Amino acid sequence: MMELRRSSERGHADRGWLRSFHSFSFADYVDLRHMGFGNLRVINEDFIAPGTGFGTHGHRDMEIVTYVVSGELTHQDNVENGQPGQGHQALISAGDVQRMSAGQGVLHSEYNRGSQPTHLLQIWIQPYRLGVPPSYEQKHFAPLSKRGRWCLLASQDARQGSMQINADAAVYASVLGGHDALEMPLTAERSTYVHLVRGQLDVNGYPLQAGDALKLSEESSLALRHTDDQPEAEVLVFDLPASISKALKRAAA
Repeated sequence: MMELRRSSERGHADRGWLRSFHSFSFADYVDLRHMGFGNLRVINEDFIAPGTGFGTHGHRDMEIVTYVVSGELTHQDNVENGQPGQGHQALISAGDVQRMSAGQGVLHSEYNRGSQPTHLLQIWIQPYRLGVPPSYEQKHFAPLSKRGRWCLLASQDARQGSMQINADAAVYASVLGGHDALEMPLTAERSTYVHLVRGQLDVNGYPLQAGDALKLSEESSLALRHTDDQPEAEVLVFDLPASISKALKRAAA
C-alpha cells in the first residue's frame, strides 16, 4: 500500500522570522489524519531568517535529528556528558546532521547567527527506551557519501558509521542526478517513509517534487529513479516498524 502526501497539503506557519512546514500535526497545526507514521512523529521543514532562532526550550523522551540543507545553526544546551552542567555549543552547517537524545530532559536553544537563511529539517522519532540520560552527537556527511547511493545517517546500532538513536528506526539520505537509480528491498514487517528534500524524483512510479512524501506499507521494494532532464534530487528515507505498538514495545520491556 502506498499513500502520496503532497507538499501543499502540509501544515504551514509563518512567523516572519520563521517559515515552517509540518508533515505531521505540530503546535497549532492539528490534523488527526496525520499524527505521525509509525514511530516517526515530526518532520518540520524550517526556514530561519539570519539573526533569529529558537530561544531556550525543553524536550524529553524524544530522539531529535536535525538535517541542515543550507546555511548554519548554532546549538547550545545545558547538558554535558549526559549530566546537567555547563553544556556545550555547536555550529551545525550544511551537510551536518545532529542527533539529540532528549531522554530525562534537556534545555537547548537554536539560532541562525549567519548572514543567510538557514534551511533545515527537524525530525522527531519516538524512542523505545524512556528516561535515558540525554546525549548529543553531530556528524558531517560529505556530498559524495550520498551521491547515487544510500547513506545511513542514524540507526539504533550505529552501523555503517551512522549516529546511534534510541529508536527502532534507520534514516537514510541520498542525492541523485542524471540517470541515477536506487532500490531497497522492503518487508511486510517494516514501513517506509520517503521525504523529498529538493528536486524531482520518481518513487515507485509516483513523481515527487520538493516537500512531497510517500508512505509505503507491505511493499516488497522501494525504487528511486531520476532522469537527466530533472533538477538534482535530495531525499530522506525512513525505515520504520510496521506499527507504533511494535516500535514502542521495547520501552515497556
